[in-house]
Amino acid sequence: YFAVSALYLSACLLLSTLVITHKPPKREPVTLRSMLTGFAFIRRQPVVLGAISLDMVAVLLGGATALLPVYAADVLHTGSVGLGILRASPAIGALAMSFVLAHYPLKTQVGFKMFAAVGAFGLSTVVFGLSKWLPLSLAALLLMGAADVVSVVIRSSLVQLATPDALRGRVSAVNSMFIGTSNQLGEFESGMTAALLGTIPSVVVGGLGTLAVAILWSRWFPQLRHVERFATLSANSPG
Repeated sequence: YFAVSALYLSACLLLSTLVITHKPPKREPVTLRSMLTGFAFIRRQPVVLGAISLDMVAVLLGGATALLPVYAADVLHTGSVGLGILRASPAIGALAMSFVLAHYPLKTQVGFKMFAAVGAFGLSTVVFGLSKWLPLSLAALLLMGAADVVSVVIRSSLVQLATPDALRGRVSAVNSMFIGTSNQLGEFESGMTAALLGTIPSVVVGGLGTLAVAILWSRWFPQLRHVERFATLSANSPG
């Protein structure tokens, strides 16, 4: 808790040093129509709608981490220490990939790479679901965390860059609402399907569902798949 508090304090101090170099857009009166403008904008923009909905549905289906206590006790037989390592593995993979992306930023074929990351997340989920060997399960969780970071970085960048300044707050709010909700619903879905189908089938079905979503979305949102560079979206962004 001390470390988290120190990091939050550091972030606040760094944010306080930011300097606004341009005049913010004129704020319109708060009405029901202005509140729903974010939804309307997302619906009209295939790239933004595809990016948000792809991540939301993938997270909804790929909530295997909710079942880690069951895997640790009944499948992998690792006990509490093993459960702790399993819990930490996605975060370790995510942290490692964050360092990689910081040194080697995504520059080309960003749309395709987002679909590839979601597919890798689904495939890793299937491997984890079927694995009964702890090292393989840990490797699958590491890859899940790494793939998730790639998807999140691309989605967040696409949503921010493809949205006009005046709508960015409302669109980001809609994005946060859907993604945050899908995390909780994904855990509920994993527990419900585990009760109906069993623990291993639940995880495997969720992973296969994530793969299917990546394939379907690539066909339904070709504009998203064909996004080549972030700069292209930024240059074409209205407003």
